[in-house]
Amino acid sequence: MDYLWIGVAFSFGFAVRQINLPPLVGYLLAGFALNAFGYVPDGSLNTLADLGVTLLLFTIGLKINISTLVKPEVLFTAVGHTLLWCLLLLVIKWLLFSAVGFGLAGVMGMSLESALLIAFALSFSSTIGVIKLLEDQDELKAKHGKVAVGVLVIQDIFAVIFLAVATGQVPTIWAALLVLFIPTKSLINRLINKAGHGELLPLTGFVLALAASEIFTLVNIKADLGALCMGLLLANTNKATELYKSLIIFKDLFLVGFFLLIGLAALPTLEMMLTAVSISMLLMIKFLLFWFFFILFRMRPRNAFLSAATLSSFSEFGLIVAKMAVSKDMLDDQWLVIIALAVTFSLIISSVVSKYSHLIYARHKEFINNLQWSPQRLKLELNTSNPAKILIIGLGRVGTATYDTLAKAHPGQVLGIEADEDRAQTHQDADREVIIGDGEDADFWAEIDLTETELIMLSTPSVLEMQFIIEQIGLSGFNGKIACIARFEDDRQELLKTGADVVFSYFTEVGNGFAEEGNRLLGC
Repeated sequence: MDYLWIGVAFSFGFAVRQINLPPLVGYLLAGFALNAFGYVPDGSLNTLADLGVTLLLFTIGLKINISTLVKPEVLFTAVGHTLLWCLLLLVIKWLLFSAVGFGLAGVMGMSLESALLIAFALSFSSTIGVIKLLEDQDELKAKHGKVAVGVLVIQDIFAVIFLAVATGQVPTIWAALLVLFIPTKSLINRLINKAGHGELLPLTGFVLALAASEIFTLVNIKADLGALCMGLLLANTNKATELYKSLIIFKDLFLVGFFLLIGLAALPTLEMMLTAVSISMLLMIKFLLFWFFFILFRMRPRNAFLSAATLSSFSEFGLIVAKMAVSKDMLDDQWLVIIALAVTFSLIISSVVSKYSHLIYARHKEFINNLQWSPQRLKLELNTSNPAKILIIGLGRVGTATYDTLAKAHPGQVLGIEADEDRAQTHQDADREVIIGDGEDADFWAEIDLTETELIMLSTPSVLEMQFIIEQIGLSGFNGKIACIARFEDDRQELLKTGADVVFSYFTEVGNGFAEEGNRLLGC
């Protein structure tokens, strides 16, 4: 195995991290840098990249509620966006490429079939890029995050169907037996429980994801869909979250190879670069189309805006389509390079926009909220005439323990706020006073009554999320205290700089609590 790419990927990833860009941007740039110096990857890099994609789709499945996929704002948006996008690109083909095509050979004389193929390839959003950004910002369970992931899953299904038709690989008759996976759910779940909590748990995840991929391949169905379906099968089981967390580090590491391979696809010319830049300008149209459909299906303007911004990228699937088309002489091979560049540029743009999307909404929320079919006021499941003394944002394990302890000391004065609707319902069923709300939502803080609130405690896993919540709390005029929790000292300092009054060290507080229990047992 050639380890040169590891050092180069680290160097570029580290460099972009220092300017507050996601490391994946650095990995993409590292691929182009390696390409420029003539680096030729060996098979191991492709293997790692494929494994990363398989694990990604498996972990996506673990986080998805299947009922989300059939919601109108997900299903009909995915279908409508693809159809309208292809139609619009065909309509503006002559206008756009004749104006900014820079003389690219074959563009003006491109057949309708080829033009439609390129439009279709560019209609998809990057599954890997979007999921990575949502994970980094801890927004997979937020409303806009779940809608975005649902659209991606529907698009992936389109991709599988297209490849089956285009390549002639029709699923075999044995594919019908795949439904037998469903009755095995309890058996597989028991296997995961028996694996414990150590190194055997992630290995179990590897085995399940790869086994499903291989079985789907045997019946002529795209392997990645098998990993996704296995994840969906195990979603909402008792160890799904733990299994997901045990695989994150492996998935992220292997995906480095995928992003490198995009840059290593081919060495671009200036003409190709300019054409790819021109194509990247179409991202605004993609955003507007997604926003149009989300608003059409009565999503809140904020969620519609954030979901559309998250999905505004081109997909790695475009490369797969391009490779297939080039192999069948349907496209010139230069389009493989152009689409690879467009995907790269779109991921860079998407990562920057996604990072500041909440801030953009907060600053322009009045304008954005007016862009809807009928005004919809944010409805809180809360009697705002009787506000709580203590708010706890994020009801995970730490937040729940905090809530239960404070609720005993301050009965009727503690309120939990949870963005995940399913988790909020679980807490409500357990008689906890919990409402559905997103701490990053500027509208939420504009609606909630904080006149009697003295303390807001943040218990979310993402430091970036807590920083933005603190900023939103500040804009709401809150004059009480803000407490956070952090795992690392540098995160603690960042939260203090942002405006937190107290930041508790996760490990220190666990140690203090453990010591107090020891003193209690000793009678001290």
